Amino acid sequence: MSVSAPRRPALRPWFTAALLTILIATPALAQQVPDTAFSPPVPSPAFAPGAGPVVLIDEGHFNFHTLGGRFAPFARLVARDGFVPRPHAGPFTRAALDTARVLVISNALAERNLEAWHLPVSPAFDTSEVRIVEGWVRDGGSLLLVADHMPFGGAAEDLAAAFGVLLSNGFAQDAAGQMNFMLRRGDRSLHAHPVTDGRGPGERVDSVMVFTGQAFRTAVPVDTLLVMESGSLVLLPEVAWQFSPLTPQIRADGMLVGAALTHGRGRVVVFGEAAMLTAQLAGPQRVPVGMNSAEAPHNPRLVLNTVRWLAGVTGTPEAVSRERRRGR
Repeated sequence: MSVSAPRRPALRPWFTAALLTILIATPALAQQVPDTAFSPPVPSPAFAPGAGPVVLIDEGHFNFHTLGGRFAPFARLVARDGFVPRPHAGPFTRAALDTARVLVISNALAERNLEAWHLPVSPAFDTSEVRIVEGWVRDGGSLLLVADHMPFGGAAEDLAAAFGVLLSNGFAQDAAGQMNFMLRRGDRSLHAHPVTDGRGPGERVDSVMVFTGQAFRTAVPVDTLLVMESGSLVLLPEVAWQFSPLTPQIRADGMLVGAALTHGRGRVVVFGEAAMLTAQLAGPQRVPVGMNSAEAPHNPRLVLNTVRWLAGVTGTPEAVSRERRRGR
């Protein structure tokens, strides 16, 4: 989840009760800061400290989430798994991407939309950057693309389309009208995959809490990770966080919140929500939002499993421990 733009329009009395509840909370959420104390367990790290592949985290596209900011808890978690997170500044180049195994892009924006969260939404990446990232993945790189609710979906639309992913640039809500909702293995809104199964029972993800995002479709075969339930919607406002009975909407039954796919020799994971992959404290009361929330006990597993799958990590946790004891 991301916050409203600084110039968000005033609330209107004719909102639905569910949306009004969310919008009332929005000004407090504008004070989101990373939860620097959050440190979930990593029982069987994939690599010895600092010995894993480089994970490049984009900071060059006016990103709402960066390694040094709101995505710091994500970076610290993967570092404790042995990966080496590094920031990336400026436009993407093939030389820069070739230094990494995994590229992470979370909530990129074009400069013109930094203070203007309304239509039209401009692409965060120029056409040459889209070609560079697509070619790098096709040749064996791995991409984690995270694009939240409007305007972030629109900003990443062209890049996602290069991999056959069609972002909605809207706000997803479940059948109960909630934008914060749980996806569960038990009701088939969370599907089996190495990203959700991990390397063994202790890494299995049975539920994922989503903290306001979008949903998307695909034009190519993908592995479903997280899927919207029957009766859910995507709202398509002209201005972020401004809703009315006239706000366009589409049925979101079967639309995706998370998907994995292969592209050439590379791998891609796309998520339609960002807060679930990090840990933040929101508002004056410092409310936990993200994988530090009591409602999201398995979200940290989702982060680790995702980066491991993208990096091609195989082997059970027990095998990793045996190899480490042998000094390998």
